Amino acid sequence: MRDGYIKDFLVSECGAVTVDWVVLTAAIVGLGVSVVAYVSTGTLDLAEKIEDALTPAD
Repeated sequence: MRDGYIKDFLVSECGAVTVDWVVLTAAIVGLGVSVVAYVSTGTLDLAEKIEDALTPAD
């Protein structure tokens, strides 16, 4: 093993960049899931209102 290998490993920032990207990606996915849940709830409510409005037309 070459001299300074452990020191080079400890000061390397490659792993830190990976952790940053993982956290950023998780935040984006979480935001996307929450937006889909919010929009789907509103869409279902609107669909029920449309159904109620069209039911007397039968």
